[in-house]
Amino acid sequence: MQDTDIAARIMRLLAARAPGATLCPSEVARDIAPADWRPLMPAVREIAADMAKSGVIEITQRGIVIEPDNPVRGPIRLRRSQQNSSLTG
Repeated sequence: MQDTDIAARIMRLLAARAPGATLCPSEVARDIAPADWRPLMPAVREIAADMAKSGVIEITQRGIVIEPDNPVRGPIRLRRSQQNSSLTG
């Protein structure tokens, strides 16, 4: 799976949710490969970080937006950028 496919999948899943709603990166991986999703998690998180750096999405942890350049440990959530909440992917 190419990076652009994963990015498009993130945007498609977010577009199906209400503005401000979040999703877990594992939902993206499970949507791509339901039976073998765990190996996709590093790629999904890396692509999500790239998308956050460009302002397309935000990464949150415990409801707080975090900087994608900082190392992230633990559960995170993805949401459409508040500045770009009209994007539908």
